[in-house]
Amino acid sequence: MTVLHNPVIRGFAPDPSLVRASDWYYLATSSFEWFPTIPIHRSRDLAHWEYAGHVEGAAPGNSLAGVPDSGGIWAPSLSWDGEHFWVAYSIVRSVGTPYFDLDTYVSTATEVSGPWSPPRRVPSHGFDPALHHEADRLWLLNLQNDHRPGGRRFAGIVATELDRDTLTAVAPTQLLLQHDRLIEGPKLLKRDGWYLLVLAEGGTGFEHGVRVARSRNLTGPYELDERPLLTARDDPDWPLQKAGHAELVETPEGEWYVSHLTARPLKTPQGPKCPLGRETAIQAVTWDAEGWPRLRHGDHKPAVLVDVRDLQRPVRGAGLYSTCGYRRVGATSPHPPAPGEQPRYTLRSPADPSWLQPIPHGNRLRGHHGPDSLWSHHLLAHRITEHHAEAQVTLHATPSTFTQSAGLLLWYNTSAYYALDLTWSEPEGETQRGQQWRHTGRTVLALTARDENETHRVSEKEVEAATPLTLGVTVDGADAQFWHLTGDARAPIGPPLDFTRLSDDHGSRLRFTGATAAIHAVDLVDASFTADFTDFRLTCTPA
Repeated sequence: MTVLHNPVIRGFAPDPSLVRASDWYYLATSSFEWFPTIPIHRSRDLAHWEYAGHVEGAAPGNSLAGVPDSGGIWAPSLSWDGEHFWVAYSIVRSVGTPYFDLDTYVSTATEVSGPWSPPRRVPSHGFDPALHHEADRLWLLNLQNDHRPGGRRFAGIVATELDRDTLTAVAPTQLLLQHDRLIEGPKLLKRDGWYLLVLAEGGTGFEHGVRVARSRNLTGPYELDERPLLTARDDPDWPLQKAGHAELVETPEGEWYVSHLTARPLKTPQGPKCPLGRETAIQAVTWDAEGWPRLRHGDHKPAVLVDVRDLQRPVRGAGLYSTCGYRRVGATSPHPPAPGEQPRYTLRSPADPSWLQPIPHGNRLRGHHGPDSLWSHHLLAHRITEHHAEAQVTLHATPSTFTQSAGLLLWYNTSAYYALDLTWSEPEGETQRGQQWRHTGRTVLALTARDENETHRVSEKEVEAATPLTLGVTVDGADAQFWHLTGDARAPIGPPLDFTRLSDDHGSRLRFTGATAAIHAVDLVDASFTADFTDFRLTCTPA
């Protein structure tokens, strides 16, 4: 008997789509504005997971430049027809408006590691697309959005039959189900003569859940199960919250499991906060006498520990999957990771040799836009997977103007981050007058905090110019303390900062990603400034 420990993919891995192909289970998750697009993991036993690749080329033109924070690629749906993998997903270009301004695409591959076919656009009624394969027929499911004044943004689930070769509609789109409660994320399967529609319910926050509907006909009418399959909304103290967005899978032995997103909140005076983002969990499923799926442990709340029965042996060397634990030299390589390696992430475009070059024990970054940019911010990030984490890196750079900077960040998005940067400042006692070309000035470590519409300088410390500096940050629950090494001692920079501000649950804007540790470089004038980063390490420690 193998015991699965949830979350199985920890730290910012939301909207899991689970499929079995032969002896492997594959799982795709949302990537939003990040590259590599649509990460995919694999397992033989549902408990031990490893990175297996990503859908390269999912963004047409290999660019998501200009998409808003938490826009980009939402909720990919992975499927297998016996010969090919299929993935359907939407690229969302407006967040928080009546119009999602999205395009839905489908891509295929014979292996999840690729190559993937160029994305082809399909009917784009709303986000959360999914494909249903039956014999030689193909259906696209989707959320319907009514953007009109007085309309419902979640106006029901629709299905469109597509030609398998051309991916064009072969019949009119049909409405499958509408519900007073918010429903999205449709997944369709057939079992014992029933079409089962698995739905995300209640939004992606603490009210999230999973509801199932069924029909004898694919096009309906569908009846809703009176009971949720999965939710934690009735128990705020439960360790796994936000449980929803699910997909059922059957093992070769006839066992059933369900993947779903979840989150591990920190308790704060302002309420629960989830800076690690939404993660991936798996539950065992059984079927009641009336044919409805139920969690095997007899409750609708997600279990942390799950017995995984009669499955294949785990992947050699795989364990509790965490995208954290970067301890090896050169861990910030710009090259795509091989299967089993852990990915490094860039914003809105893939890593490119024009701005990211390997050097001994690390990388050289060329600066460009500032951290609030939606276009060309040169940043390399690693996902934080536990509430106790530490990152450090050695930086060598010589900024000569306040328009140049480089350093270590705790990053959520362009309106939520902490940055410890090496940069230039006026001589002591001189006000900020933008006259850096007239004075030698000082080299300083500047700690900056960004929180939605407010950016402020937390602390500034003069340091010796043209000297390598080791920068670090320690996350301990809700506190994040930046520091730098002076000899063998750590010198704090500024006070402890509120790590939970880097979460979906802080602020007034829609947020869907998770906190990362990152390095970046900025040059607002001519993109000539470079910074060398060596010996990057990120260690995450489970509680």
